[in-house]
Amino acid sequence: MNKTTKKAIFIYLILALLFSHTAAVFASTSIYTTLKFGSRGTEVVRLQKALISQGYLTGAADGIYGKMTENAVIKFQIAKKLTIDGIAGNQTQTALFGGTSTATASRSSSYDTDLYWLSRIIHAEAGAEIYEGKVAVGNVVLNRVSSSLYPNTVKGVIFDSYKGIPQFCPASDGTIYNTPSAASISAAKDALNGVRPVGSSTHFFNPAKSSGTWIRNNKTYVKTIGNHRFYR
Repeated sequence: MNKTTKKAIFIYLILALLFSHTAAVFASTSIYTTLKFGSRGTEVVRLQKALISQGYLTGAADGIYGKMTENAVIKFQIAKKLTIDGIAGNQTQTALFGGTSTATASRSSSYDTDLYWLSRIIHAEAGAEIYEGKVAVGNVVLNRVSSSLYPNTVKGVIFDSYKGIPQFCPASDGTIYNTPSAASISAAKDALNGVRPVGSSTHFFNPAKSSGTWIRNNKTYVKTIGNHRFYR
């Protein structure tokens, strides 16, 4: 074996070792979406719930990265001796969620499940409504997910009942299982990404189909979009 061949083999082995080390580093690292003041959506809800469960944040997980959430992140960063900037980047979220790639996979699976059910309830409740009305229904469902008064998953909220009465009719009449339109899927994605056309609303009804007496007597009117009236 000549010197040139030996040198080539040596270089190949070095590169192979470097590549395997780099691949291992990336494989063991969770990659999170950077969240900061002004961020909105389900990623923020998840962050807030983790901060609440660990005692750094009080109140409800509303999906809005405001001053209270920023201060909670700073408290967590101080406690964990991380870079103190109030931004929930990869380093902060890795420390908060445990730092395994399983967390990222679980989060992705959770998003897919939420999108599956949210797009279906939107289609069942607002299939004939304008696009904003579709997103608004998703907005209401996610507000309930964030509230301590309702189940903490999209599916749980959809199939929730009060004194044996379903909160959403499509869950009992079977229309929840209809295939959603492209617009309903898109509206679900917008709602999951934090679009909130009806703010903190948790109720809605169609006056042409229901009197909505309890809602009108116990909730605060927010706005009307298409055939639906929304209340908080």
